[in-house]
Amino acid sequence: MSPVRRATPEDAEELIRLRKIMLDSLRPSDDIGWQAGTARHLRTELARPDGDLMATVVDDPTAPGRLAACATGKIEHRLGSPDNPDGAIGYVFNVCTDPTRRRRGHSRACMRALLDWYAERGIRKVDLTASPEAESLYTSLGFHHMREPAMRLLLPGDGA
Repeated sequence: MSPVRRATPEDAEELIRLRKIMLDSLRPSDDIGWQAGTARHLRTELARPDGDLMATVVDDPTAPGRLAACATGKIEHRLGSPDNPDGAIGYVFNVCTDPTRRRRGHSRACMRALLDWYAERGIRKVDLTASPEAESLYTSLGFHHMREPAMRLLLPGDGA
C-alpha cells in the first residue's frame, strides 16, 4: 500500500472525482453542477495548513496524478456540553476508494491518519454517517451507533 499524505489544493479535482463515486454509490446522479464550486472551496481550504478541513489521501501507484483513496473531515465548533465541554467536534465525510484499488487498506489508512489529525487538534468526539458497506470499517476503528435520533430540514433556496 502507498503511504498516506495530506491532500493539497492540487488534489481538488481528484477529491471531487472520488466524491462523485461515493455519492453515486448511494444515489446515482448525472448532476455535476456542484463540482466547480466544491473544487474552488477545496482548493481554498486545503491551502490553509491550520484550517479546520483536512483530507488524507493515498496516491494510485499505477496512475501518476490519480488518487486511490481519500478521507475528508472538518472540525466544527458548537456550544459545549457535559460530554464535550469545549464544543469542538469532528465530522468525517467523503471517504472513498477508487473501485480499481479497493480491498487494500487504503480507506483504513486514510481514516487512521484523519483520526490522528483530530487527536493532535484535541478533538475527542468524531461523528460520521456510514454506508452499510463501510460500517464494519468504522466499527473496527471504534465508532459506534449513537442513541440520539437525527433529523434534517432542507430549506428552500438556490442550492436545495
